[in-house]
Amino acid sequence: MKEENKKRLTYVLYAFIIFALFGFLIWLGHFCAFQDFITKIEQSSFDLRQTILSKYKKPNKDIVILSVDDASYEYIMDKYGSWPISRKIWADTINFLEQAKPKNIIMDLLFVKANLNDIDSDNALVNSIKNNDNIFLSMNFDNYNDEIRKSPTIDDKFKLKIKEGYLEDNSYVTFINARTVMPELMNTAKNIGIINVTRDNDGIIRNATPIFKYKGDYYPNLSLLAAMDYLDIDSVSIIDDEIVLDEKHTIPLDMSQRTILNWYGKSASYKHIPLWEVIKAQKENNLEFINKNFKNKIVYVGTTATSLSDIKSVPVESNMSGVELHATFFNNILDNNFIKKSSLKIDFLISILLCLSVGYLVLKTENVAKTFMFLFTTLILYSIFALLIMQFFNIWITIIFPFITTITTFILIYCEKYLLKSKDYEQTYKLAVTDGLTQIYNHRYFQEQMIININNFKRYGQVFSIIILDIDFFKKFNDTYGHQSGDCVLKQVASILKKNSRTSDIVCRYGGEEMTIILTNTNKKDAEITANKICQAIRNNKFTLANGEKVKVTVSVGVATVGENGQTPQEIIEYSDKCLYKAKETGRNKVVAEI
Repeated sequence: MKEENKKRLTYVLYAFIIFALFGFLIWLGHFCAFQDFITKIEQSSFDLRQTILSKYKKPNKDIVILSVDDASYEYIMDKYGSWPISRKIWADTINFLEQAKPKNIIMDLLFVKANLNDIDSDNALVNSIKNNDNIFLSMNFDNYNDEIRKSPTIDDKFKLKIKEGYLEDNSYVTFINARTVMPELMNTAKNIGIINVTRDNDGIIRNATPIFKYKGDYYPNLSLLAAMDYLDIDSVSIIDDEIVLDEKHTIPLDMSQRTILNWYGKSASYKHIPLWEVIKAQKENNLEFINKNFKNKIVYVGTTATSLSDIKSVPVESNMSGVELHATFFNNILDNNFIKKSSLKIDFLISILLCLSVGYLVLKTENVAKTFMFLFTTLILYSIFALLIMQFFNIWITIIFPFITTITTFILIYCEKYLLKSKDYEQTYKLAVTDGLTQIYNHRYFQEQMIININNFKRYGQVFSIIILDIDFFKKFNDTYGHQSGDCVLKQVASILKKNSRTSDIVCRYGGEEMTIILTNTNKKDAEITANKICQAIRNNKFTLANGEKVKVTVSVGVATVGENGQTPQEIIEYSDKCLYKAKETGRNKVVAEI
């Protein structure tokens, strides 16, 4: 029954350790430095998972990118002498592409100011946009004050219609100023979306902001706007942290009211057609080329040349063009393929389950190698599980927090287990070397200590002595007063020995009524003084018997010293025994140190 209670208490203790650990981590969570540390490592684990999984994903084949790549930049500089190129070239390019009847042409380019030196080119672009309903232009929001740029009023036609729900203001969503396209395009264009991107604290873009707030109104991300047109949707709802487009398409929002993107691979995952090839085909009126590459396609137009600085760091690559980022967002909407972060409650529950399972195994397994193997196996299997959950269910479950809690739990419980085991061993050993009646050390411990002290004498020259004493006429005493009274006397004699010894001395029951003391660092003379003191203390003491009667007893004592009387435990014990017998033969109640 005691063993069962001990097990229950052990389990309770370990459960307390686990929950105390979680309490401590929750307390640490109030500190920004700890939050940032956990967040950065967890984000890195997300990046690793995305890098692994992106190899098995296929981007939408209908999305193509008309790119101003490095070769196109060189071509433009050679043919036209400057960047940005004349807007007449963009107007001609759009008109040429429209012959292939693409579904959408999404411009990840900003046509901000009118070119006063080339009004005709601006007008050509305006007419091109006016004549084609499938062109999507870009603008962005910022937080410049009116002294730098007066915040413009944006036409209601560019606002996003929200049937129900709303977004809370935050730095990712809400802005106070806007950099719009030139006024002629603002008046002419039918579709303008926002291309703001936001980085996490480590500089990597993992999220996209689907909806923005400006002067109290909502505006769509460029890719959201294009996707709504593609899906023939004119309004959205915000319900339970999701943007609902239709029955099949939703965009989950995280706590920052952004959405976590699911990546399809590194740069050039989408088909890229360099701008220089399109310009060349246009000059040659190569309709076969544009039909082959752009017919019924969703065309994103943007810069991919590193020299044009529209390069972003994303989970799967450190250098990805902004246009590919926007294409990824559009692709996620069509596939309904966003990543959803698990809740804090789920993360805590997973961590607790892992901690309990690892802690239970540490309790049940005595083999050290097996416990460490189970820990590593558990962490590896959980990592694979987290990877599969992201692959098949698009859910980002935390890895780092469960790792930290599980490893810490393992260490704490392992240490506590072996601390308790050490205490149990000490207790067991103490019971094994302690005489049950007198509570002084037993004969076994006496022999162990004799060997230790002999070795110290031989190695370091540490002298020690021993005292062996025997209660006089003890057999007759037992016959007269009974064994219970004899036991009382033995216990009281042992108590006197301990009181009259140093803490470094070792008091033992040698056997029967014989007791012994190993006097460390003690020569013959000092040992004899101690022996006489003990002999006198016993002689002067009144011993209480089992029936309450008080009597006097005496002892005979033999003394031996290492070096003088022997070099081995046997020799020293034999010499002290002979001294003891001499004391008995010469009248008892005395100390004998020489024979």
